Amino acid sequence: MKTYEGKDIRNAGVVGHGDSGKTTLTAGLLFTAGATSRLLRVDEGNTITDFDEEEVQRKVSISTAIAVAEWKKAKINILDTPGYNIFINDTRGALVAADGALVVVDGVAGVEVQTEKVWSYSNDYKLPRAVVINKLDRERSSFERALTSVQEAFGRTAIPVQIPIGAERDFKGVIDLIRMKAYTYTPDGDGKGKESDIPADLADAAQAAHEALVELVAEGNDALMEEFFEKGTLPAEHILDGVQAGTKEMRLFPVLCCSALHNIGTDLILNFVVDNLPAPTERQVTVKTNGEETVRKIADAGPCSAYVFKTTADPFAGRITYFKVYSGVVRNDANLSNQKGTAERLAHIGVPVGKTIVPVTEVHAGDIGAVAKLKDTLTGDTLADKGVAFVYPPVQLPEPSIAFAIEAKSRQDEDRMGSAVHRILEEDQSLRFFRDPQTKEFLLGGSGQQHVEVVASRLKRRYGVEVILRAPKIPYRETIRGHADVQGRHKKQTGGHGQFGDCRIKMEPLARSLSAAELVRAAGGSEDIEAKKEVDGMLYDLHGRRVWALRNGGNFEFVNEIFGGSIPKNYIPAVEKGILEAAGGGFLAGFPMVDFRVILYDGSYHDVDSSELAFKLAARKAFKNAMQEAKPALLEPIMNVEIQAPVEYAGDLMGDLNGRRGRIAGMDTKGNTQFIRAQAPMAEMLNYQNDLTSMTQGRGAFTMEFDHYDYVPGLQADKIIAAAKAAKTGEEEEEE
Repeated sequence: MKTYEGKDIRNAGVVGHGDSGKTTLTAGLLFTAGATSRLLRVDEGNTITDFDEEEVQRKVSISTAIAVAEWKKAKINILDTPGYNIFINDTRGALVAADGALVVVDGVAGVEVQTEKVWSYSNDYKLPRAVVINKLDRERSSFERALTSVQEAFGRTAIPVQIPIGAERDFKGVIDLIRMKAYTYTPDGDGKGKESDIPADLADAAQAAHEALVELVAEGNDALMEEFFEKGTLPAEHILDGVQAGTKEMRLFPVLCCSALHNIGTDLILNFVVDNLPAPTERQVTVKTNGEETVRKIADAGPCSAYVFKTTADPFAGRITYFKVYSGVVRNDANLSNQKGTAERLAHIGVPVGKTIVPVTEVHAGDIGAVAKLKDTLTGDTLADKGVAFVYPPVQLPEPSIAFAIEAKSRQDEDRMGSAVHRILEEDQSLRFFRDPQTKEFLLGGSGQQHVEVVASRLKRRYGVEVILRAPKIPYRETIRGHADVQGRHKKQTGGHGQFGDCRIKMEPLARSLSAAELVRAAGGSEDIEAKKEVDGMLYDLHGRRVWALRNGGNFEFVNEIFGGSIPKNYIPAVEKGILEAAGGGFLAGFPMVDFRVILYDGSYHDVDSSELAFKLAARKAFKNAMQEAKPALLEPIMNVEIQAPVEYAGDLMGDLNGRRGRIAGMDTKGNTQFIRAQAPMAEMLNYQNDLTSMTQGRGAFTMEFDHYDYVPGLQADKIIAAAKAAKTGEEEEEE
């Protein structure tokens, strides 16, 4: 493949709601540009950008794929991104490599929930963008209705630069409102339109739309405004310049129209991308040097540096690293270092085209490249010449909203499961894999049930590891709400030395444990935490992000108030150990005890019969006696939940949350989307993904993370205790 300089490159993210036709549009753009020999179809499972077995089977994009189209002496890197909520984090992570976006909108459904989400991602990255209204050949499609929904959601600056010729199955072309020309197409053809005059029946509509476009273009430029007032219109070349400037400055968001399935309008979309979206060398990138952020120009000048925005795990080729060059020129066999100080040799670099890597000799600043088998470089890392002091800040993804217990199906699978899961974790930064210290289960956290199921399927297909997924056990805790003053006495006489230990303790409750957010703040912020470091029971991953896990225990204080030697000093640690061991097994239902203080204030011993074991057993008896008086209670994990859904579902969602013992913390409305913030017990949210999908017809999304523990209401607590006792009785009977 030819090598391109940054000024001749366009990196375009194709984004939108699931099933809006992004992969089909990508296939049409590639065919029109001559990158493929025929028009490929999602239904046939042969598209360049949906190549994973799971994507082919499910007919949805699961992760971002890249393809290349060469058009008008420019190279277009097309980033085909996922659109369903469960996989949307991959879109967010990959858009950092884009310099512009095509926001695809379904001509039937209009703007949907994920359309607004990807629009906000584009705002975060300051990406110039155009709206592509797709599926105009479908029954019940309407360009006018879809345009209205776009302007209601994103404002009047979303302005058509094209209008369709025909509607539904009669859709056959588009009118260019800048040049005022019509382009008609052969359905399923080569995507190149035949230029002609505007049909008479559309002349008035085209003229009105042209005038609206001219007015909006003139608004953003004083010289154009003056010319507009003087002449009442603008020449085509000035409109072109105004649209280009307005698009790059994000004052205008041009609206295009097409039928990706029948390859109508794709040549004009390619023209638009080359003419109006910025080259990477026209943009800047944020860098961090010694904790301070600055911006740098993207240019061939300066040291080599690149940002790794994606990693995939290939069972044959190993780890494949996708990077965007921000400065310098990365050449084949280059030796670069990542921010961990690891030297990496980039052997056999190439340009990603779907699942293949096309070899090239060099990759210029602004271009996207790929290389296999780097040793220690992951998504979010910076690769640069040795001695480069700056890094590119990694994209921060939200914590997983749901976790499933995962276990190997056989002993053979168990031996290989850890290694296989680790490879998939390198590929998908939004997954978490950890062991719950209380329930002893391995948990796999993801964005939703389908997300975790895809991982399980990949484990089987790629690595031959079969796993079983099930709902996790709820990590309840026990605590006390009252005080106790008791004695624990252990005395056992045998033929030789006996056992004697006697202690008196007071037990009282402590203040509630810190919430997850408070723990992160107490730890000094996530960026200061070393890889996999544990702080107050919270675990942190390779990039310093908090692992989706609950606390490894709660507050416990042991106070020694022994005076006068009623218990020798060398036995006092045994008392503390005995209480901790007893607290680990709980009292009500076998769950660990948290948030309590024990004061050891008196006791007695025997010169011959006392021992550490005796005092440990005495402490266990004291603990059980204290629990009889201290009003034991169950605690359950409470989750912070944020739900996004169309406004019309807000009432049903709040009613459902109330039924789950949830507490509404706040509500916001943005466009047609309702944001609901609430706190709800984890036990009530395990099946929420499926219920939310059902209630909102698949248009709702939610995130969830642990916040704190709170008391379980009496009725629910009785059921939990009864179930725990029944399970324990069953285990004892099996052992017998």
